[in-house]
Amino acid sequence: MRNLLNKKGVALVMVLMIIVISAAMVSVVLFFIQKGTEISAIEKKYATAKEASLGAVEIFTKEVIPLAIVTASTTPTNSLTAALANFTTITSATVTAVATNACFSDKLLKSTANWAGGCSSTSDPKTLPDVRFTLSGASPAIPFDVYTKIVDTVKGNTNTGGVVLEGAGTAESGGGMIAMQHFPYMYRMELQGERQQNPNERSNFEVLYAY
Repeated sequence: MRNLLNKKGVALVMVLMIIVISAAMVSVVLFFIQKGTEISAIEKKYATAKEASLGAVEIFTKEVIPLAIVTASTTPTNSLTAALANFTTITSATVTAVATNACFSDKLLKSTANWAGGCSSTSDPKTLPDVRFTLSGASPAIPFDVYTKIVDTVKGNTNTGGVVLEGAGTAESGGGMIAMQHFPYMYRMELQGERQQNPNERSNFEVLYAY
C-alpha cells in the first residue's frame, strides 16, 4: 500500500506565511521611520515658530509695555505711538501698532471690565491684536508674523509717576512710617507666531506678566 500523504504543500504554506509575516514587519518598520521623519520635521518647524514668538514676548514685555505705560499715565492718546517711536528697532524686526492709543492705554491702566467698548479681549491673538511683530531671518528665509494682545488686566498700584508711595501724616511725624503695599499690574497676554506664507507653521503662547 502506497503512502498518499505529501508534505510539500505544508512546506509551501509555511514559506508563504513567513514571507507575509516578514513583509508585514518590514512595512511596520518603514511606517514608523516615515512617521518619525514627519514628527521631526513638525518639531523643527514648531521650534522655529516658538523662538520667534518668545523673541516677540521679550520685546513686548521688556521694551514696549514699560515705554507705553509711562506715557499712558500722562498722555493716554499717544501711549502706543510714543512707545514705538522711542523703541530702538532690532535689526530684521518690524513692530507695527494695530490697537489704538486709547485702547492700549485702557489695557495698561484699567481693569478689563473698564476697557473701552472697542478693545478686544478675545483669546484669539489674530483678532484685533495690539501689536504685530514681523521677524525676518537671513535671506531667503520667510519672515514670521507674531501677533500679541493683552486679553485681561488686573489693576494694581504700580507707580508710574516717580512719586514715592509713602505716608506723610501723623504716624510718620511720630517716628513711624507707613508705606503703601505694592500690588503690580497683572496682564494676561495671548501670542501667536506664524510663518507668513504657511500659517500652519505656528506656535501659540499664553503669558502672565506682572509690571
